[in-house]
Parts: sequence; C-alpha cells; structure tokens
Amino acid sequence: QLQLVESGGGLVQPGGSLRLSCAISGFTFRSYAIAWFRQAPGKEREGVSCISRSGGFTDYADSVKGRFTISRDNAKNTVDLQMNSLKPEDTAVYYCAADRGIVGSGCGYDGMDYWGRGTLVTVSS
Repeated sequence: QLQLVESGGGLVQPGGSLRLSCAISGFTFRSYAIAWFRQAPGKEREGVSCISRSGGFTDYADSVKGRFTISRDNAKNTVDLQMNSLKPEDTAVYYCAADRGIVGSGCGYDGMDYWGRGTLVTVSS
C-alpha cells in the first residue's frame, strides 16, 4: 500500500516557524518527484513547492519564495518543508504528493499520482 503521511502542522504566531514532514512508504522513493500543496478555507488548492527525484531541482510559489525551504532525504524517505516568517495567509491544510510521471530532472504540480491526507497549519495571534 502506497502511503504519504504528513506531520508537523499546528498553531503558530505570525512570524514564527514550522517544519512539515512527509513520510513516504510503499514504493521506490527515488522514482518520484514530490510536491507540497495547500488549501485554505474557501480557496482552491495551490502548489507551494516541489523537489525533483534527486533533490537537485526545487521550485517555489512566489508567495512563499524566500520563506519556505523544501528538502528531501532519500535514505529516510522523507521530504520536509521548513516554513519561516509565517503569515496569517499561510493558514491552510498542507498536503504532500508524489509524481512518478515527471519528465526529466525537474518537478511540477500537475498529474500527481499519490496524495497524503494533509496537516493543518494555523497562523494566528
């Protein structure tokens, strides 16, 4: 059974930090590019950040660039999202997803094959 399990969400004050982790099991981790998405109440889901199979390529949404950092550990089958300088508008359920079909050495936000169930991040004073 393929599984992606997010952890690390919670309540944090504006300006604070959280580190989300996505633990992945059930398939060859190195075969998949991984992306983080988020969905805020009443809004569509959006791609936040992604990382290539090797970890050599990363991408960030403009809204999080310079504040969030994605990383992967292919030995531990985990992908982390370090979130700094959090803002109330970062409040959302965060999901990780896996993409086997990505062509080349990049990553993206379309055609994800597997999804986690999400973890809630609330940024509020």
